[in-house]
Amino acid sequence: MALKTLTTFLSPLSRPHHFTNSTPKVLKTYTKPTLIVCKSTLSPETQFESDGAGAAAPTRGDRFLELQKAKEAAKVVLRDSKKKREKKDKVLKVNTAVASCYGCGAPLQTSESDAPGYVDPDTYELKKKHHQLKTVLCGRCRLLSHGHMITAVGGNGGYAGGKQFVSADELREKLSHLRREKALIVKLVDIVDFNGSFLGRIRDLAGANPIILVVTKVDLLPKGTDFNCVGDWVVEATTKKKLNVLSVHLTSSKSLAGIVGVASEIQKEKKGRDVYILGSANVGKSAFINALLKKMGERDPAAAMAQKYKPIQSAVPGTTLGPIQIDAFLGGGKLYDTPGVHLHHRQAAVVHAEDLPALAPQSRLKGQSFAVISETETNNEFKSHGLNGFTIFWGGLVRIDLLKVLPETCLTFYGPKSLRVYMVPTDKADEFYQKELGVTLTPPIGKQKAEGWKGLDTERLLEIKFEDTERPASDVAISGLGWISVEPVRRSIRSSDINLESTSGELHLAVHVPKPVEVFVRSPMPVGKAGAEWYQYRELTEKELEVRPKWYF
Repeated sequence: MALKTLTTFLSPLSRPHHFTNSTPKVLKTYTKPTLIVCKSTLSPETQFESDGAGAAAPTRGDRFLELQKAKEAAKVVLRDSKKKREKKDKVLKVNTAVASCYGCGAPLQTSESDAPGYVDPDTYELKKKHHQLKTVLCGRCRLLSHGHMITAVGGNGGYAGGKQFVSADELREKLSHLRREKALIVKLVDIVDFNGSFLGRIRDLAGANPIILVVTKVDLLPKGTDFNCVGDWVVEATTKKKLNVLSVHLTSSKSLAGIVGVASEIQKEKKGRDVYILGSANVGKSAFINALLKKMGERDPAAAMAQKYKPIQSAVPGTTLGPIQIDAFLGGGKLYDTPGVHLHHRQAAVVHAEDLPALAPQSRLKGQSFAVISETETNNEFKSHGLNGFTIFWGGLVRIDLLKVLPETCLTFYGPKSLRVYMVPTDKADEFYQKELGVTLTPPIGKQKAEGWKGLDTERLLEIKFEDTERPASDVAISGLGWISVEPVRRSIRSSDINLESTSGELHLAVHVPKPVEVFVRSPMPVGKAGAEWYQYRELTEKELEVRPKWYF
């Protein structure tokens, strides 16, 4: 039986037709199937399944499709997780669920009469019934518009005295969404407090959004100031901070100087995006917006309509307590007034709320030189030893000990006129400060506030080098107050025929300020008629000319 089977198997009649010809070519085709490779990769169960019922090996196309499907699924998962995270972190630009005061941005409420956003219940219900809550001004804004000093911001960077309804950190948090928005940032800087109000870490708030730098209150600079020199000085200082600034504008919200240029730049760079006005507290954001709407309203009917319900402006830092949306453009995008960024290192954070007006200059600055206390012994000492061994007080907020200066050295103080300058011998400075604080040396204003004053706890030793007596050596800027121009040799002496012992050297000063207040040493700002005489324009390379922002006035 076995032999018969074998014979039958080997019989030519029983063999398939393509086996009858045993040429090498046919054998090569049969002995090189791809199934041999596949069999080695299959499991024992699938190797011996009959009738082709086993799973076929995936082709390269199948594997490619599976890989693409896996990538798409991963993208969907990442997209969903990102949306959830943004939804969790995002802060609304304007809370549309609760109506806000158009003057300060505080949510309207009828429960606390002395809190921001308070409206009489009857008025609230009437306005709500007629869908006119957007036209409501809260009680606090009405008082502020009549000159009352009502602070509302506390915490780190807030203000002492009065009730504190919101912290400085909470106001900053209301700006946190800007990092994720596509917006145009208009950043405001006070020329009188350039370093203190600059917001060096603006990128933490604005992200990578483009910035237009607006310098406010240039009308306060001394008479005869050459704005070509000031504009170049501002651009130089901005370039050193390595910010991507589109342009720099010198403006005055009071005289409307430079406002048209800012409006044109905003329209050029807006490109359908929202526009946010950013700056430190009391830098003049609301006043700038009012001036901007006034100039834009001459050609844009939307801006003209927006002037009817514009943000309130006040001398009180922290007037704006929430983002205020303004429909100022006919095209896409909105204009937003934002709460000021409250900085703990400015003088406004240490004085009493009632003394805040004393820190705000109201008229054109005029440099103050020191006045020696009229005592015979003091005058004789001053004539014999010069300024060394003397102390200068700038109100009750700044003390400067003159450790090593030239006999011809001059210090000129630029800031609020209410802060008087006095000079006494250093060995009598402590006694003079304790006796005159709150009376002659103000702020603090009044002996009662002087008793709770913490004093000038921070001391900073300055070594100021100079190589040219024909120009000021540097400025010493006090955050939130103003600056002091340090001249190695008084200008009146430079113009005389007096021979100076040296044209270079070093000046040593000790500056005392309240604990959180910062002191900056910077290149001198060219103000007054003399500034244009000594200011020198720096030669720029071609690369610097390409990246350097233009300034306008």
